[in-house]
Amino acid sequence: MRIGISCYPSHGGSGVIGTELGKHLAERGHEVAFISYAAPLRLADLPPRVSFHEVEIEEYPLLKFFPYTLALASKMAEVARMKCLQILHVHYAIPFGAAALLARQITADLGLKVVTTLHGTDITLVGNNASFKPVTTLTIERSDAVTAVSQYLREETRRQFGIDRAIDVVYNFIDPDRHEREIPPCIPPCTCLEQVTLMHISNFRPVKRIRDVIRIFAKVASQMDARLILVGDGPEAPVAEETAAELDVLDRVTFVGVVDRVAPLLEAADLFLLPSATESFGLAALEAMASGVPVIASDVGGLPEVVEHGTSGYLAPVGDVDQMAKLAIELLSDWRRRKAFAHAAKERAATVFDHRKIVPQYEAIYERILSE
Repeated sequence: MRIGISCYPSHGGSGVIGTELGKHLAERGHEVAFISYAAPLRLADLPPRVSFHEVEIEEYPLLKFFPYTLALASKMAEVARMKCLQILHVHYAIPFGAAALLARQITADLGLKVVTTLHGTDITLVGNNASFKPVTTLTIERSDAVTAVSQYLREETRRQFGIDRAIDVVYNFIDPDRHEREIPPCIPPCTCLEQVTLMHISNFRPVKRIRDVIRIFAKVASQMDARLILVGDGPEAPVAEETAAELDVLDRVTFVGVVDRVAPLLEAADLFLLPSATESFGLAALEAMASGVPVIASDVGGLPEVVEHGTSGYLAPVGDVDQMAKLAIELLSDWRRRKAFAHAAKERAATVFDHRKIVPQYEAIYERILSE
């Protein structure tokens, strides 16, 4: 098949999954064309059967704000003709879904199909904004197929937009081969590492509750020798530094910034923290689990579909810093339980979320809509 993919070229979940999906599709023999305003973060090189097409952004005096959606639609139509695309698969309803519908109209003679994958904030935040809600609704209703990354997000989409059309749930995925960390054996009376490492990876937006990450860590650090590694960047990064200074743990916190590959960093982690206000899936948690790192997370959104409470990690109410810290300390203090959780996390990630199980689900959707 010949597939065009549009996603944000960033380190957010939708950009990561969109990029990895395209690369895996190419490995499986499909032709893939990426269309965006910049090369996706995880597309450092162009594998065989993969091309990248940049949407040009120009200045024009009469336009106060550049109409990116229109430029994107035009580029999609151009690439669709150039590459004889059969499908446009967009990751995020706004602006990619709306642009894809317009591109489909421009190239009506091609019979182009549109698949829209909903990732979360395009439904719960951006798309639900009064300025965008009608466009988001139209995008969902008029796409040839719509997928959501969790059961939670599918139901939330139906609830917020009053939509009863079919929405396929296709989970996010990982490549287990990139997470080959060996879980070290521990024999009594070994206490494992003298220092434990906690980690958090995100885009540092308010929804990630970065203050809670620091507060949880501070409570853990008061009970044992611990360090915190923060991976990523965003508007709440200064908040993290400020809170760490207030709680006198700044010297134990390392800010890594944005990285392309998180698996090598996760090899050093003993516990992953994700106390978000909401998560439609929790890709960072899944990547941690794939590396054999147990997760302490909020019991919200799609996270219970990823993290098994009491097996591969623990879930607690949003904002319950005391409970999350208590669970973290208990887990980090008990090497037998920590090792069991690490194995369970790694096994669940590989068993349920392997790309070799998930990508064929997208292929089946493509084949279905092309046959229609």
